Parts: sequence; structure tokens; C-alpha cells
Amino acid sequence: MKSDYIISCCSTADLTEKHFKDIDVKYICFHYELDGIPYADDLGKSLPFHEFYQAMQNGAETKTSQVNAEEFEEYFEKFLKQEKDILHVCLSSGLSGVVNSANIAKMNLQEKYPDRKIYIVDSLGASSGYGLIMDKLSQLRSQGMDIETLYNWVEMHKLEMHHWFFSTDLTFYVKGGRISKASGWFGGALGICPLLNMDKEGHLIPRKKIRGKNKVIHAIVDEMAKHTQDGLSYSDKCYISQSDCMEEAEKVAELVEQRFPNLCGKVEINDVGTTIGSHTGPGTVALFFWGDVRNN
Repeated sequence: MKSDYIISCCSTADLTEKHFKDIDVKYICFHYELDGIPYADDLGKSLPFHEFYQAMQNGAETKTSQVNAEEFEEYFEKFLKQEKDILHVCLSSGLSGVVNSANIAKMNLQEKYPDRKIYIVDSLGASSGYGLIMDKLSQLRSQGMDIETLYNWVEMHKLEMHHWFFSTDLTFYVKGGRISKASGWFGGALGICPLLNMDKEGHLIPRKKIRGKNKVIHAIVDEMAKHTQDGLSYSDKCYISQSDCMEEAEKVAELVEQRFPNLCGKVEINDVGTTIGSHTGPGTVALFFWGDVRNN
């Protein structure tokens, strides 16, 4: 009989706690500071997302930190003591070094638990796109897939998860050094909304500069139409995450549901969590779906 196993990820997969429980996926929390006060990135429990983004709008300073190897050891060992194997999927190495911490913990624990399997995956994804990968892994496990087969599946298919983002507020892109102050000023004056996606190395890359919210909302759904598996007949799930701009997220969801009538359920809208939101700030909408293999 094959041993039981757990599927796990970091809180940066940006699903709700209820969703994680419903699909039986465990998670470990990143950390952040708001004006020097430390918090766990615990899906909005310690500090509601709206309050977090309002504080950023009011000038609060944010700082994030990843899960370290010692934390991973303590977290993983709880499952190993229950004689469960582990498949843990990390936030993209293009955004964080957390996969290195997880691998150090794995190396240390395998000496202590030589009969247990620990698989670490670099998702090359973020936010609810990473969360959509976790949802799929849970589904495949429920269909009877063993841990090794599931590990091979995610390594083979993770680059089929598309991540497209736009921002209606360039303030925090300027603050984080992603665009220059001059570009930010002109972009804000002209109503420019940059359209970005995640490349095959898991980096967030600017692709287009689009003038006006309505145009960028249509442009992001156009990208989905270009890249989805089966085109407009796409029949898998679609997730959105948003950072305190629900109105724009709902407009994207409505347009997606109009153009893709065979979707598996309605578009699910989540919050951009505090780790990723510390860098994007409010005003970001992200669209996630299964598509062709991402390239640069």
C-alpha cells in the first residue's frame, strides 16, 4: 500500500483559507512588516487586506521576508512524524529565494527520515496562478495520482499556467524601482496601465503600455484568448487576483465569462496577498489560466 502524502505550498499562492481547507492543501506563511511592525502573511487574518492597502496608500513602508530553512524544517517535520510524504510547491524563484530554504530543510530532514519522500517544486508562478496550480494538484491527487507521478506532472506542466497582470496605479512600481520616476509621472498623467506577464524563468516582465483602464481590461482578456488551451472553447478554471481594485477585477471576470462560455465554473476572484502586494501596491489585477507553454 502506498503511503499517504500531503500537498503543500506557501501563503503566496493567494487562495482563501477556506479554499485551502476545501482542497486539503497545507500552507506555510511568509512574513512582512508594515511601518516596522511584523506580521505573518496569513491570508488577511492578522490584518485585513483593505486595511493593508489603505495603509500603503497613506504612505506606510512595507518589507517582506521569506520562510527560512529552520521554519521549513519545523513545518515539514510535523507531517513526517505522521509518516506522510510531502510535495511542497514554492513561490517562483524569479521572485524569491524561498525554494532554496525549502531544499535546505529537505536535505537536513532526509537524513533523519530516510524512509520518507520530500519533493520540492519551483512553481515559477505567483499569487492565484500559483494557487490554481495547487487546485489542479489537489484534483489530480483525488483522482488517485501517487506523489511521484504528481511531482512529475507539475514539473512537466507548470509553465502552462499563464500569469497576466495590469496596474492602474504606478506609484509602487516607481517606488520599487521597476519604472523610473519620469516614466511613472508621464504614465500617470496619460493614464497608462502597463500590461505584464510572467516569463518562463518566473520573472514579471512588462509587455505593453496601454492607455486607459477599459482598453487594458480588454487587452488582458485578448491575451487569454491568444494563449488558452482550446482557444475560446477553453473549459478549465480561471482565477483573478486583485489588490484593492475589485471593480476592475469584476469587469475582467465579466468579460472572460462572456468570451469563454465553456469555463469550468465562474471566474474566482481572490486578493493579492500582503507579500506580493507589498511590491505591487493597490491597483493591480492579475488573470490566470491554463494555456500554451510560456516562453520569453
